[in-house]
Amino acid sequence: MRPIALSCGEPAGIGPEIAIAAWDHLRETCPFFWIGDPGHLPPGTPVAILDDPAAAIQASKSALPVLPLRFAAPASPGQPDPRNAAGVIAAIERGVALVQSGAASAICTAPIHKKALIDGAGFAYPGHTEFLAALAGRDRVVMMLASAQLRVVPATIHIALAEVPRALTPTLLRETIEITAAGLRDQFGIARPRLAVAGLNPHAGEGGAMGREETDWIAPLLQEIKGEFTLTGPHPADTMFHAAARARYDAAICMYHDQALIPIKTLDFDRGVNVTLGLPFIRTSPDHGTAFDIAGQGIANPSSLIAALRMAQDMAHSA
Repeated sequence: MRPIALSCGEPAGIGPEIAIAAWDHLRETCPFFWIGDPGHLPPGTPVAILDDPAAAIQASKSALPVLPLRFAAPASPGQPDPRNAAGVIAAIERGVALVQSGAASAICTAPIHKKALIDGAGFAYPGHTEFLAALAGRDRVVMMLASAQLRVVPATIHIALAEVPRALTPTLLRETIEITAAGLRDQFGIARPRLAVAGLNPHAGEGGAMGREETDWIAPLLQEIKGEFTLTGPHPADTMFHAAARARYDAAICMYHDQALIPIKTLDFDRGVNVTLGLPFIRTSPDHGTAFDIAGQGIANPSSLIAALRMAQDMAHSA
């Protein structure tokens, strides 16, 4: 099994310390190598400097395997330095290149700080997902949040709630459903995915009494695109996420950000994983940010990163 590439993310955040904690937890069961500046790791970290990612499998048994990139400035916990922006971007690019070349089985990305990237390198993307799509030459990708209890996909993501009805089009919903079904088949090993689609309005519109989108176009679209996967809905979102309902589908397609993220963060806050579907390679990420307020204190919870690395490994086995 090829190792997983872990890009360093924002060096002033909790990324370096949770990387060490994840390595200590996974060293013999899920080998990965960290791409970044070794000087940004916590003092006393056992490090194995690599020339070849393949060496990470053996090196991981006794030290954190590191593929070194020299950054422009030291890292001060909680204080992002725009001078390091180019290095953060280069680490992501290096990880993607290694996955595309076959030297790594997947890329897992530690959290970035977009303002520092904009200030220091003119970063032109809303976030990781869009940057990875550009590196892969893909126009459309899908964000999935996944844990052992639930997988959710929001059709619209970081926009105001008032903008959702305009942004949510038949084309967008169709692409979201089709990319999700393909991702579950190709990267999760689910031969015939079962997808449940939420309604946009309360009670899925209740026959038009609380909104017309479900009857006017969502339900007809779902009937039109049923194929090599099981597709049900539109369902009232308030009855989709209890245990018995979750047992009936492999992923829930939601209409907007909070409709998707509130259930998974309520069910499994510490172990949620961000997965990008629609890329020609496997990408996972912990479902949290840089946490500047606790960076460098040694108290950051590595559970989401550990889950992201394990999920990347499982997806690589299933692909």
